Amino acid sequence: MPTIQAVLDIAAPVAPLFDLAQDYGLRLTWDPFLKEMKFRDGASEAAVGVRVWVRAHNGLTMEVEYITLRRPEQVAMKMVAGPRMFTQFSGAWLFKSVEPGLTRVTFRYNFACRPRALAWAVEPVVSRVLRRDMQARLVGLKRHAEGPNSLLGRVRAANS
Repeated sequence: MPTIQAVLDIAAPVAPLFDLAQDYGLRLTWDPFLKEMKFRDGASEAAVGVRVWVRAHNGLTMEVEYITLRRPEQVAMKMVAGPRMFTQFSGAWLFKSVEPGLTRVTFRYNFACRPRALAWAVEPVVSRVLRRDMQARLVGLKRHAEGPNSLLGRVRAANS
C-alpha cells in the first residue's frame, strides 16, 4: 500500500497558513485540484467526524471523513466513498514551523488500488499522477499565501 508525499516551504506563519488551507470558503480559490466541495449532514466547518464531498477538475468524486484536526499542525481524512479503483484512500496535511514566518507543509496520501492482483502495475502510475497533483496543490497554496498582496495577506489585513 503506497504512501506518497510532497513537501514545500511556504513563507507564512504556521497558524494563518493552516487556517487558509482549511478554509473551505477560500479553498476553491487556491486549490487547482478541486472544482466543487460540500459539507455533509449540516456541517459548516472541518472537525473530526465531519464528512465532505469533493469533485476534482478531472471529474472524480470522493466523500471523506475527518479523522484528525489539530490546529495548526495536522489535518487528516479518510475516504468513505469514492472511485472504485481505490480500496482505501487517506490523506493528511502537516504544518511545521521551520522558523518565524516560514512553514514546511507536507501533503501525504496513503492508498490501495483494486484489483489487488494488478496493484503492482496500477499503483506506481497512480502514485505519479497523485504526486503531480499534490505538488500543484502545494504550489497553489504557496502562491496564495506569500506576500502582502496574497490571499492570506488580504485575509490577515481584513481580520486585524
